[in-house]
Amino acid sequence: MDLTVWRTFVTVCRLGSLSAAAAELHHTQSAVSRQIAGLERQLGVPLMQRHARGVRPTPAGEVFRRHALATLNEADRAVRAVRDVRDGVFDRPLAVGATPSLAAGVVPEAVRALLEQSGSVRWSLLPALSAQLHNRVLDGDLDIAVVTDAPPGLPEDQRVERRFIGLDDMVVVLPVGHPQAGRGPVHMRTLADQIWAEDNDGSAALLRQHAARAGVAARIDLTAADLPGKLALVATGHAIALIPGVLTSALRADVTAVPLVDPPTRGIHAITPRRDPHPCTVPLFGHLAAAFAAIRRPQAGYQPTESGPPVADGASAARAGRDAEQSFSTGRTIPSGSS
Repeated sequence: MDLTVWRTFVTVCRLGSLSAAAAELHHTQSAVSRQIAGLERQLGVPLMQRHARGVRPTPAGEVFRRHALATLNEADRAVRAVRDVRDGVFDRPLAVGATPSLAAGVVPEAVRALLEQSGSVRWSLLPALSAQLHNRVLDGDLDIAVVTDAPPGLPEDQRVERRFIGLDDMVVVLPVGHPQAGRGPVHMRTLADQIWAEDNDGSAALLRQHAARAGVAARIDLTAADLPGKLALVATGHAIALIPGVLTSALRADVTAVPLVDPPTRGIHAITPRRDPHPCTVPLFGHLAAAFAAIRRPQAGYQPTESGPPVADGASAARAGRDAEQSFSTGRTIPSGSS
């Protein structure tokens, strides 16, 4: 298949408009329409559907869009790598993967610190779920992936090196006008009559387990496509939701996070391939530990539970990063309390 057509399709999906895609790609609208129609004939299934404000992918089109985008990104990387060899530049780009919650704060902060320390390093970021990231590391697409052990957990695989970064308390996110907003740690029994929204099976499993420990059942009546969709359901008052604690500093203004009594937790880990590791993964791991320790500080008025990880000030966050980097380079597993 012609990657030019794939790029046209991905652009139409991103902009939601044939005319806007044509303008960006410097094509005519009829040429874009012909490319999409030809792609649909090749695949034997409709990929786009019209709606009042433009076009959007069908379910089959959305599946193809995700794969096409990954393929185009890899093709672009391949072209850049060949040109680097041609030009005598042999620096190796760093391919980083992360779950959406960690890609929203911890990972960008860690890479910023890496670049300040190491100078210019070309890098890319792929947000995905933990299982998908694990497979991309095995396939050689990623040099490091920052993942979680939320259900169903992480596989034991001798082909990757796994290092513990820290333990993340889950929190409940509420609309700002909710009666429990701003009240400090809340018990799950207080929320027993609430409607919950969820966007993935791992988070839903943590919620159900936490509710069961409290002797209640969580009413997960609404399903969102992704984390922004889940937060939108909360902001508009349709539901409340369980989210990772690392996201509290990056929430939209019309929702608020409240800690839970004896909260469910998830471990944060970095995985790298055992064969041909990228030289930047060792210092990056140290910066990841430091960034997580810093972002893990409780909000004003919130004291973490005894089972939570220790609070880190600036000095201890930096120390956590140095200890983590040393443990990564020596192969020593980091104990869960050292984040």
